[in-house]
Amino acid sequence: MSCTLLGIADDRAFGGSLRVIVTRPESLRAAKAAVDGVVGAIDLAASRFREDSELSRLNSSPERAVTVSPLLAQAIGAALRGAELSGGAVDPTIGSAIRLAGYDSDFAKVPADGDQIYLIAHQVPGWRAIRFDVHSRSIRLPRGVEIDLGATAKALASDLAAAAASKAIDGAGVLVSLGGDIAVAGQAPVEGWSIQTSDDSAAPIDDTAETISITSGGIATSSTTVRRWTRGGVVLHHIIDPATGLPADSCWRTASVVAASCVDANIASTAAIVMGRKAVAWLEANRLPGRLVDLDGNVHRVAGWPEPAANSDRPPNVL
Repeated sequence: MSCTLLGIADDRAFGGSLRVIVTRPESLRAAKAAVDGVVGAIDLAASRFREDSELSRLNSSPERAVTVSPLLAQAIGAALRGAELSGGAVDPTIGSAIRLAGYDSDFAKVPADGDQIYLIAHQVPGWRAIRFDVHSRSIRLPRGVEIDLGATAKALASDLAAAAASKAIDGAGVLVSLGGDIAVAGQAPVEGWSIQTSDDSAAPIDDTAETISITSGGIATSSTTVRRWTRGGVVLHHIIDPATGLPADSCWRTASVVAASCVDANIASTAAIVMGRKAVAWLEANRLPGRLVDLDGNVHRVAGWPEPAANSDRPPNVL
C-alpha cells in the first residue's frame, strides 16, 4: 500500500498536546499558523482558567444580560446543543462542581496529590437555567451558575482549526489533534487518516494497538484514566456527572466515538462515560460508532465500530 508523505508539527495547547498534520508538507508552516490563530482565539474566548477570558468575565457577571462575541456564542451554542442531545449527560453548568473537585486551574498546574476534600453529591444547576438568545448573542446566568466548556470548546477548536488550516493551504488535507480531540478537513490521504485508539492521546505509536481510519469528520476519546488526581487518597477525575456534581462513577474507563464533527464526537464520548451501560443503546440509536473500554479492559464495539484489522493489514501513517 502506498504511503502519503506527511508534514507534522507538535506543540502544546490547552494544557495538553497539539499535533497538526498536513498532506502537503511544504505548506505545514501556513497550516500551523492558521491553527495557532484559532486556538489562541478559542483560549481567549472560552477558557475558564484565564481571568481575562470572555468566559471568565461572563461567569463573574450573574443576573445580567451579557452580549458575547460570535466565537463564544458558537462555543456556548455547541455546549447547549450537546446537553440537549445527551439528555443532560453533558452539561456546561458543571463549572462549580469541577472546580470544587480540584480541577481549578490549567491541568498542568493541578497537583497530582493533595489533602482530603469533602464533596457532597448534588445535581448541578442544569443547562436549562442558562438564558441564551442565539440571534442577539445575549446570555444571562443565574447566580451560582458557572459555565465550563471543557467538553466541547477544545473539540470545537479542533474543528475550526482543521477547516482554517485546510483553507489556508488550498484545500489540502489537514488533521488537528488537541489532546486527542481530532478533526480532519480537506482532501484526505488516499489511504485515509489512520488513528491509534488508546486511553491516553499522548501514548506512543504501538504496532499492536488498534487503529481506525477516517476521511472526514472527527474522533474523540474521553477517559477517566488520564486527567485524574488524588485528594486524601481518593482518586478523582475530570468527567462530572451532572446528576451528582461528582466525578462520574462509570462502568467505562474510556469511550471513543467517531462522528461528523469533533464536537459531536466529544459530546458522545463524554456522554458515554456519564451514561454508563445506557450508553450502548444511546450510541446505537444515534448511529454513532463507539469503542467502549470497561474497567477490566474489555473492549465493546458498538454502532458499527469496526473490528481491528490484522497487523499485516494496518494502513500506513498511523497517528
